[in-house]
Amino acid sequence: MISTDQLLTFGLAAFIIIVIPGPSVVFVVGRALAYGRSVALASVVGNTLGLVTIVLLVALGLGVVVQESIVVFTVLKLAGAAYLVYLGVEAVRRRKEFLGAGGPQDTTGTLAGLSTVRAIRQGYVVGVSNPKGYMMLAAVLPQFVERGEGHVQLQMLLLGLLATTIGLLSDSLWALIAARLRSWFSSSAKRGEAMGAIGGVSMIGLGVALAATGSNTH
Repeated sequence: MISTDQLLTFGLAAFIIIVIPGPSVVFVVGRALAYGRSVALASVVGNTLGLVTIVLLVALGLGVVVQESIVVFTVLKLAGAAYLVYLGVEAVRRRKEFLGAGGPQDTTGTLAGLSTVRAIRQGYVVGVSNPKGYMMLAAVLPQFVERGEGHVQLQMLLLGLLATTIGLLSDSLWALIAARLRSWFSSSAKRGEAMGAIGGVSMIGLGVALAATGSNTH
């Protein structure tokens, strides 16, 4: 159904697009710097689930609507950008709490006031509201589908899941690297607070940039 050539060529194309730092990478790095490794990895899981949702929608044909409708594209872009700005403001506001992020969970199951479930949910909203995810999958993925082989929707689904898997691995690596950097800053209260502020400001900047241009795909 899906040939080895399809997997290799699409996998290479997806890898090239994904490894170039873009919105999802900046979001994950910001979360790692602001909250630590555990929240960053939970955010990666949520973001990936959001992209899986996009894959399902594109495979069902709804990606065409986003690709062709300026109104839908704009609404998604602005909603996602506004949510990123909100998360960034929250990160800056609570920057003094970040020295405990990534540590053991307390009795309420939270990490520095942010539960794992909440981090996943927030990551999901960011992932599923990224209109460039629709654009990339709706524009790039169909070029690697062999229509003559039939089962077009299944081909798109499987190739899309390959892309999200590559994204999951890439974002996780970025999260671990950023969290490792953060651990050094956290040895000082002032440096730790500064990391929280930097992480928050990076998310705010990302939200503003997406609202203005929406130029990157991942």
